[in-house]
Amino acid sequence: MTTFASGTDTLTRDALTVLQPGFTGTTAPDWLLRRLGEGLASVGLFGRNIATPQQLAALTAQLRAERDDVLVAIDEEGGDVTRLEVRTGSSFPGNHALGAVDDVDLTREVAFELGRRLADCGVNFNWAPSADVNSNPSNPVIGVRSFGAAPDLVARHTAAYVTGLQSAGVAACTKHFPGHGDTAVDSHHALPRIDADPSVLSERELNPFRAAIAAGTRAVMTAHILVPELDPDRPATLSHRILTDLLRGELGYDGLIVTDGMEMQAIAGTYGIERGSVLAIAAGADAICVGGGLADEETVRRLRDALIAAVRTGELPEERLAEAAERVRALARWASAASATGPDGTADPEVGLRAARRALTVTDAAGFTPLTEPPYVAAFTPVANFAVGDETPWGVAAELTRLLPGTETGSFAGEDAGSAALEAAGSRRIVAVVRDAHRHPWMTAALDTLLSARPDTIVVEMGLPQAPARGALHIATHGAARVCGRAAAEIIAGE
Repeated sequence: MTTFASGTDTLTRDALTVLQPGFTGTTAPDWLLRRLGEGLASVGLFGRNIATPQQLAALTAQLRAERDDVLVAIDEEGGDVTRLEVRTGSSFPGNHALGAVDDVDLTREVAFELGRRLADCGVNFNWAPSADVNSNPSNPVIGVRSFGAAPDLVARHTAAYVTGLQSAGVAACTKHFPGHGDTAVDSHHALPRIDADPSVLSERELNPFRAAIAAGTRAVMTAHILVPELDPDRPATLSHRILTDLLRGELGYDGLIVTDGMEMQAIAGTYGIERGSVLAIAAGADAICVGGGLADEETVRRLRDALIAAVRTGELPEERLAEAAERVRALARWASAASATGPDGTADPEVGLRAARRALTVTDAAGFTPLTEPPYVAAFTPVANFAVGDETPWGVAAELTRLLPGTETGSFAGEDAGSAALEAAGSRRIVAVVRDAHRHPWMTAALDTLLSARPDTIVVEMGLPQAPARGALHIATHGAARVCGRAAAEIIAGE
């Protein structure tokens, strides 16, 4: 039974309860443990907090020694967005690969295995899956994080993912409500806007969220986007019309609503995190996610004090804050009970690799013969979006080196990337690895240069396969996870 520090009043406990902060380091700092004793109910983990599964398990045990029902949250989508395997790349293909296979049983099995590994490490709340319909192929932040561009496909795989994850005892958090797929701006940097008719929004954006709610998703994450047809004045995270009238009222959802990271510029750069947090809770959110960029005690204190001050001035009804805090505690009770029960299934360590192999789209233009000599891998590397991060390795070079020792690689970008890659490769066979070539004209130009001089070049697309297949062999992996690279390397080396 969790006990709280003496002298902590109900209002202060509730204000702390609705916060989901992060921290730096691979052990919990003293300030965080102290706040858990005062009422903090959730902690968010990021790649910076994780070194090994054993270390992660020790960290979560340290947190539970202070508060036994703490919600330990993580942003572990698998695929391109991984925190559990941030230094190696994920053992699971991401959503787009699963959507390409379109086997809901496989999606459920992948989500279960990912959840089982999280649960083994003491993580019980996952900010996943992405239920965004990637209807805009130029979207800079969703892309392969989405199951696809068809609402019905995204809906059935979102439901399967929620079911699989929660059967492992890990609460799912379906995101980013009401849908982030039709945007051309990354909300980490600015406020995106979706201009669509209500009928389009209902049939496209909301369809997967209905499926997630029907599947019993324990949480929904808001999007920092402006949708004028739903609310012309405030972004979804701060909108009573969207969170309370639409999500709670029309869609009938009664679980936890958590915000996307409040330090993202779509909110921090327009309202500020303190004001934004007050408005979010008032609008109907139950938990404030903060800590991806801001990860210190001062941030927690500022947000706690802002919520308390808003209650005392009447801007935020005390009963609304109490209701939000109770939803957090209710999820903590569910997670504790699920942990005690254990996962509803058995381990399947190879399911991620099997899924990645099935997801490949291979176009053989010239009767391809697998390589027997080590090639040169030219990785054309775009700037990673914030959600993916630039610390996670991607590509096929590591796996090709395992299969064809002596493989060499280089990373290239910019207008001279193709010529630089040709010079670096010399006479060796070239494997060109791209990521969302359709969004990067310099990448397309680099392939033009390579294929003009070396038509036997092998092309591996590890983002959205929107551009036409090119090269002597073209492999679309539908994601850049480690297992996607391995599956592609097996084709290239004939394993």
